[in-house]
Amino acid sequence: MNQTEMLRQASDSTVVPFTPPRMPETVRFDRKELSAILMVYGRNVAAGEWRDYAIMFGRERAVFAILRRTGEAPLYRIEKDPKRAEKQGAYCVVAQDGRILKRGHDLERVLRVLEKPARLVGE
Repeated sequence: MNQTEMLRQASDSTVVPFTPPRMPETVRFDRKELSAILMVYGRNVAAGEWRDYAIMFGRERAVFAILRRTGEAPLYRIEKDPKRAEKQGAYCVVAQDGRILKRGHDLERVLRVLEKPARLVGE
C-alpha cells in the first residue's frame, strides 16, 4: 500500500479528533465601562473620600473594589456579572456590608448611587 492509499483510508475513517471543552472567557470591563467607573472614582479621590482601588477579573464576574485606605476592606464593589445580564442587569454596586445598593443594565445609571447629592452653599 502506498502513501496515497493510506491517506485516503485515513480520511475515510470516522474517527473524530478529541477537542477539550473550551474554558469560559475571563469577564473584563471594557474601555467605556472602565472610563465611567474611573470618572466617579476620580471625583471621590479629589474630594478626599477614597484613596485606593483593586480590580479582579474572573471567569464569572469582574469586580472593581473601592477602598478608603490600602489594606482595608472595600467600601464598595462594582460588579459585572454577564450571567445576570438578561434578568437583573449585569452591573451592581455592593456596599461593604454586602447589601446591593443598585443593580441594572446601564452602568452609568447604576454608578449614580455612589454620587453625593448636591448641597446648597451655606447650609
